[in-house]
Amino acid sequence: MSAAVTALAFGLAAAGGAIGRHLVHQLTATWAALLAVNIGGSALLGALVAADLSTTTVTILGVGLCGALTTYSSFALEVRRLGWRRGMPYAALTFVLAVGAAAATAAIVG
Repeated sequence: MSAAVTALAFGLAAAGGAIGRHLVHQLTATWAALLAVNIGGSALLGALVAADLSTTTVTILGVGLCGALTTYSSFALEVRRLGWRRGMPYAALTFVLAVGAAAATAAIVG
């Protein structure tokens, strides 16, 4: 795949991830929706990493699509919005479930 095609595919994948996150936010702008998006994106990333795909494909889909879908900035803003008492448990829950989802799908695919 040429560098131009790779860059275009990366941009399209990132746009798709960002649009997906935006659509979920438009449907329901809650901490639970963001949690679901982050878990789903992490599960997809785990599957991509474990699959027998080229490095370029994993980069395009893993970094482009999953990176834009599971944006850290939205997560950080939500933790701050929830405040200390609710934000810290939410952050811990997100971490445990996202890492667990990635590990589970990697184990299933790999």
